[in-house]
Amino acid sequence: MNYSYLLQRIALAILVIWGVSIAVFAIVQLVPGDPARVVLGVQADAERVEAMRERMGLNRPVLEQYTDWFTGVLRGDFGNSLITAQPVAPQLWNRFVPTLQLAIASLIIGLLIAFPLGIISALYPRSAIDVIASIISQVGVSIPDFWLGIMLVILFSLTLGWLPPGGYTPINENPLDWLSHIILPALTAGLISGSIQTRFIRSAMLEVLNENYIRTAHAKGLDRLTVLRRHALQNAMITIITIIGLQMTALFSAVVVVEIVFAFPGLGKLSLDAVLDRDYPMLQGTVLVMATIVTVINLVVDMLYFFLDPRIEYA
Repeated sequence: MNYSYLLQRIALAILVIWGVSIAVFAIVQLVPGDPARVVLGVQADAERVEAMRERMGLNRPVLEQYTDWFTGVLRGDFGNSLITAQPVAPQLWNRFVPTLQLAIASLIIGLLIAFPLGIISALYPRSAIDVIASIISQVGVSIPDFWLGIMLVILFSLTLGWLPPGGYTPINENPLDWLSHIILPALTAGLISGSIQTRFIRSAMLEVLNENYIRTAHAKGLDRLTVLRRHALQNAMITIITIIGLQMTALFSAVVVVEIVFAFPGLGKLSLDAVLDRDYPMLQGTVLVMATIVTVINLVVDMLYFFLDPRIEYA
């Protein structure tokens, strides 16, 4: 394993997160609106607003404000919400856990759909099952996630009454209730994710199945399942892991809409509320946490390459 490359990737990930923190802080500074007036209300006079700005440190140089904010972030202190006056960090953690659970559940549903459809389609190209899988995949990619979520609510909640239309219960309080609340949002994001992954897994498997070493394995008398498991799938996993990593990062963006549709208390809904309420510290915290998650996922995918194929070397 090339440890120097991994150290370089870790250093680059740290630089990316630092760059995102600068961009987030700068953008929030450029957004119209005054945090002091958000706290005091639109009826507050100019003298009170100026006093609040001084108390919040907004009259100091921007570089000094950023330094104080970022050093606080490194200590786990994201500041206080302008709306609730409560620390931002605990609220981020409370919302991060549901979002992570939703993203993982959606990814599992997507993989359960994509792997069988993608592999079978690659094994029998241009067959009836390949055509059906392609149609299902195309339909899944074309359907907006908010529309699919609404349709699932109408069917399973309002019509059949099998599942709740929204909300969330922590898994440590009631696992069955947690499952009933997470099924519909996970299914919404997972069906679309699975449709996208099906197409890529099919392409990756088709490319591998046409290689000469696959023909050689068949010629040596190996059965089809062994060739598929030990040769085709193993060599296609590099591409598939890349796709899964990209889909995992995409899911953290997609669940924003899903959380709003199902009133799911995650980071996506928290960030939207922060935008609508002009809660700048909360907005900075949510964006930085989401960017960190995406960066860490990409870093983990890079590290997995070495374990999947030790022959990989990076200069």
